Amino acid sequence: MKRFVVGSGALAFAFLLIGALLEPLMEPPSGGVDLRTAVAANMTASGVEHPVTAVLLNFRGYDTLLEIAVLLLALIVILASGIDTASDRPRAVNPILQTLARLAAPLMVVVAVYLLWAGAFRPGGAFQAGAVLAAAAVLLHLTGLLPSWQVPTLTLRWGLTAGFLIFLAVAAGLLTQGALLQYPPAQAGMLILLIEAGLTLSLGLILAGLFLFLSRDPGDDS
Repeated sequence: MKRFVVGSGALAFAFLLIGALLEPLMEPPSGGVDLRTAVAANMTASGVEHPVTAVLLNFRGYDTLLEIAVLLLALIVILASGIDTASDRPRAVNPILQTLARLAAPLMVVVAVYLLWAGAFRPGGAFQAGAVLAAAAVLLHLTGLLPSWQVPTLTLRWGLTAGFLIFLAVAAGLLTQGALLQYPPAQAGMLILLIEAGLTLSLGLILAGLFLFLSRDPGDDS
């Protein structure tokens, strides 16, 4: 009975979602809302110079906060499902590839720092920087220089949650002023940089963890 109720609910939700997606195609709206003018009019108070960063971290910061929570929840679900703690199977890796990985990884860290810094005034930011850091970790793992992650240590747990906790702390502090993530114009740039720095580290670890916690062959438990 429970399976029938859950299945029926999921099916009804799927039909509602499909209907919502198809509605604009069947009945095109008479006119759209152009937010570019509104964003441009408030750029001076956003604390940054790039409109995408202003929207993601200021005007619609709570959306980004929830996105980070979803990514962190996905990793928590993977950890809760159980991770095999057997040692990694030794793999033969080309030493040339390892040398190239050792040279590339520091450059990728530099690129990540640049993307974090550049996000205030050009395309970039925490998501791009975190993705580059995660790619560096995956590269080191695929070349045998970084083992797969088994159980997250206390330090790793703090790193995984630091960005979300900093974001949440800033949101809670601003909530005392009567608005969610409405930065004071004088401190907006500093607060956004603080949030993005924490998010860069956490996103890099979360995205890398989604690979490194699952990068085990089925035969590794033998």
